Amino acid sequence: MTNQPKIKLGIAPIAWTNDDMPELGSENSFEQCISEMALAGFTGTEIGNKYPKDPKALQEKLKLRNLEVASAWFSTFLTTKPYTETAEAFIQHRDFLWAMGAKVIVVAEQGHSIQGKMDTPLFKDKPQFTDAEWVKLTEGLEALGELAHEKDMEIVYHHHMGTGVQTTAEIDRLMKETDPTKVSLLFDTGHLVFSGENPLQIYKAYQDRIKHIHFKDIRDTVTQEVKAENNSFLSAVKQGAFTVPGDGVIDFKPIMSEIEKANYTGWIVVEAEQDPAVANPFEYALKARNYLKKNAKFKKVVKRKD
Repeated sequence: MTNQPKIKLGIAPIAWTNDDMPELGSENSFEQCISEMALAGFTGTEIGNKYPKDPKALQEKLKLRNLEVASAWFSTFLTTKPYTETAEAFIQHRDFLWAMGAKVIVVAEQGHSIQGKMDTPLFKDKPQFTDAEWVKLTEGLEALGELAHEKDMEIVYHHHMGTGVQTTAEIDRLMKETDPTKVSLLFDTGHLVFSGENPLQIYKAYQDRIKHIHFKDIRDTVTQEVKAENNSFLSAVKQGAFTVPGDGVIDFKPIMSEIEKANYTGWIVVEAEQDPAVANPFEYALKARNYLKKNAKFKKVVKRKD
C-alpha cells in the first residue's frame, strides 16, 4: 500500500470557460477543454458549466482522455437560507460526484458573498458573519459532512476572496468551531496570498485537515491595483489578478516541500481564472505542468497512462 502513488495533478476548467462570467471563454468547447488538459499532461479535472450532467456521458468523454474527476464546487447558503434547501441540493451534487469516483466535495459559503458582484469592492465591502451566522455555518457544515460520509466522501471547505471565510482569523475560527472528523479544508495558495495571508502558516497549522489543494498564482501588480482602486473580485479576474504557478509572485517551492513533508495524499489542482482571449488556456496549462515537472519534488505522483 505504501508504494501506491499519493498525489494526483489536475487542472480546473475555469481557465477555458468561467462559471461566474460565462462570456469569458464562451467560444471554448467542453471537448477542447478536456483534450487540452490531457495534452498538457494532467490526469484530472474539476467540473465546469459545459460538462455533461449525466455521469455516464461525462465518464465516457473523460475515459477517452485518461482523465478523472477530482471534485466540483458546491455553493452553500447556510447563513442565509434554511438548512434543508442546501442539504437537498448537496445530496444531488454529492451523488453525481460519487458516481464520477470523486472522494471530496468542495464547499464554500455563499451567504452574503460578494465574489459574484461586478461592482462591489472586494476588500472594502467584504462580508463578516455574526456570531449567530457562524453557528449556522459550522453546524450546517458538520451536517453536510455527515451526508458526505454516507458515500465515504469528505467535504473540503474553500476559503475564498469576497466571502465570510477568507482571512487567517476566519479560517482559524472555522477550524476551531467544526469537528475535524466532519469538516476538512481546501488549501488555495492564490486566495490566501491575495487576501494577505501566509500560505505556509495555514498549511502547517492545518495539514492534518487539508484534503484538497488548489495551486493558483497571483500577479501582485494587479492585486495591489484592485485594493487601491476598490475593484471587485470579478474585475480582478478580468484584470488578470490570477495566473498559473510559476507565472506570478508566489514561491511554490517551500509550499511543495511542506506538502511532501506532510505526506499529503490527494489532488493538487491547478486553477487560474483568466480571460482565455488574453491568456490562452492550453499555453498556460502547459506552462503550469512544465513548472511543476521542473520544481515539484513529490516522490509519488500518478503518471498519465498515455
